[in-house]
Amino acid sequence: MYVCLCKGVSDKAIRQSVEEGARSWREVQLETGCGTQCGKCACMAKGITREAIRETLVACSEELAYAV
Repeated sequence: MYVCLCKGVSDKAIRQSVEEGARSWREVQLETGCGTQCGKCACMAKGITREAIRETLVACSEELAYAV
């Protein structure tokens, strides 16, 4: 689904940005341009970013040989 109509950024693009190493909303924003024009999408995009980061960190911790 499109999150940012101004810049044409989808939720998949946000998740891909996180998969490629973005670890904050600011990094996602710089990479995708999401939320830089009118800002109406920022709240939804921040939520998607937060969720994607959480999922990525959980996946990384499951790959460890021992509990952290």
